[in-house]
Amino acid sequence: MSRPVERGRVYVVGAGPGDPELLTLRAAAVLAQADVIFHDQLVSDEVLERARAGAELVDVGHRGGDGRHDLAMVAERMAACARQEKVVVRLKGGDPFVFGRGGEEMQALLALGVPCEAVSGISSALAGPAAAGIPLTHRGLSTSVVIVTGHQRDPDGQPGWERLRGDTVVVLMAAARLEQLTRQMADAGWDPGTPAAVIMAATTPRQRHVNGRLGDIADCAAAAGLGPPSLLVVGEVVSLSAELTRDLLAGAGVAG
Repeated sequence: MSRPVERGRVYVVGAGPGDPELLTLRAAAVLAQADVIFHDQLVSDEVLERARAGAELVDVGHRGGDGRHDLAMVAERMAACARQEKVVVRLKGGDPFVFGRGGEEMQALLALGVPCEAVSGISSALAGPAAAGIPLTHRGLSTSVVIVTGHQRDPDGQPGWERLRGDTVVVLMAAARLEQLTRQMADAGWDPGTPAAVIMAATTPRQRHVNGRLGDIADCAAAAGLGPPSLLVVGEVVSLSAELTRDLLAGAGVAG
């Protein structure tokens, strides 16, 4: 039996990587009953179409270079709606607790005395590589995965690449700093010949990806015209992409 969707509550919902079929059942149920949805700009139109007819859609997101809506201000607006006994959704791309600031928004709501619930989503850190035929772990190639963000408050900040050498690494929001990130990794001792891939708009009709090596993947992505939203995958597992993508396409009847 599914849990009820309660009024006067804010649901911090993961919209998944973009494909509406990758929404969780709980996320779909909440969207179908929401009165007002505060959403990020990168939430796909196809996902927003799953909202209840007549629901109010409020864009509170941003893209690279745009001004960010103040988190406290958004929390106040959501709290005001919840106090009117509305079903309120804060819809965030991917999973709200994976570099989505979902924890910060829930803290702000709870401080205002508003009950809230986190609804997990499928992170693009998992779905993006899979859509490009890249398993994040594979016997003999990778036994661990590290997920980092390419968006740092300090533009020169680094996540400690020396400690991460040898793992599969997924860098979210990597497009704007791709050349800098890959250079930092090489400077930290990563082999420039390590297989790497950049995946743009994962799981959506706009999805495109390129494979290369750590030392040249930024140039490969630029030559292919890949931009945001993109993620970077570095590790030996990327070498499986061509094989697994070919098999997936053949299974779909696209390639023979």
